[in-house]
Amino acid sequence: MGRWRQAEKPGSPYITAEGAGRLREEVQYLWRELRPEVVKALAAAAAEGDRSENAEYTYRKKQLGGIDRRIRYLSKRIDVMKIVDRPPADTSVIRFGAYVSLNTSLEGHVEYRIVGVDETDATKGFISIDSPVARALLGKCVGDSTEVELPECQVRFEVLAIRYHG
Repeated sequence: MGRWRQAEKPGSPYITAEGAGRLREEVQYLWRELRPEVVKALAAAAAEGDRSENAEYTYRKKQLGGIDRRIRYLSKRIDVMKIVDRPPADTSVIRFGAYVSLNTSLEGHVEYRIVGVDETDATKGFISIDSPVARALLGKCVGDSTEVELPECQVRFEVLAIRYHG
């Protein structure tokens, strides 16, 4: 009998047009290119005989399961996502899709873009709309400040600039 875990709250359904395109491309790649290659390799490994001691067969079965799980997850996300492809009416306020320049009490000057949960990328400064920092920034204007309790410390953010196109 498996362990029961409370279901995680699904992330916000919002996504940028670029992010939605990347998710669709990933599903197409997994379904049309990677999965057929793995199925072919799995069939070849299965043809080698005894499957109980066949590491290649075991590896390919796990790989195929991982691909199928990812395809199912992406398909469900694509069905519920709401594509935000234009800036809000009031571009002086931080909303979804905004690029924000901030002065922080911890790191000094930083730049973030508020994106959907499937688009987060720390190397690009893309933060999830569900993150504590993004939630604290939503609705703020240039000159506003806010404090955010992060796991390691409390950080003060001051909004320096807001823009909606990269």
